[in-house]
Amino acid sequence: MNKKKDITKSKKLGQITETAHDLFMRHGIKRITIEEICRTAGVSKMTFYKYFNNKNGLAISVLDSIFTKAEKRYHDIMAQDVSYSEKVKDIIKLKLDASKDVSNEMLQDLWHNPVPEVADYIQKRSQATLKQFLDDIIAAQKKGEIRQDINPHFILYFIGQMQEMAGDEKVLNMYETTQDLASEMMNFFFYGILSREKE
Repeated sequence: MNKKKDITKSKKLGQITETAHDLFMRHGIKRITIEEICRTAGVSKMTFYKYFNNKNGLAISVLDSIFTKAEKRYHDIMAQDVSYSEKVKDIIKLKLDASKDVSNEMLQDLWHNPVPEVADYIQKRSQATLKQFLDDIIAAQKKGEIRQDINPHFILYFIGQMQEMAGDEKVLNMYETTQDLASEMMNFFFYGILSREKE
């Protein structure tokens, strides 16, 4: 009996989070209402509040799942016994896959008009991710796989600037999709830092 209840609970939670993920990616977080999520997921508001205190809590849960999956894929890529330039190809693919379903509205909600609670969460996760990335950049630079004449801390600064650009309407309007923009940025960034001899 308890197993059946657990399966039903798990199924309803999955319906809510999957629906929210799809709606947020297409329309951003701010525009979507709890009512819309519940109606689309086929659950009651009472069920929603069993799992989440509010929409921001749900948004953080959805983002947490996205961050966790991306971090796992990144660690898998970095654990491969191949050159950094080979890893870069997989990192670019990872970033493109992550940007595939993200709308301009979602980018605006994440980078330019974020809800403080969601912004705090993103900042904490991003800082941890960037620290790991910096460590990997420094290690690759020591092996001669990344240009020696680039300060690794400048690389991190530049990544921050790219995130700002990703939410800039003028930049977004230059591209048909956010994935096209992500592709351009990733190629420009990674192939600019690789060591000439290692490409």
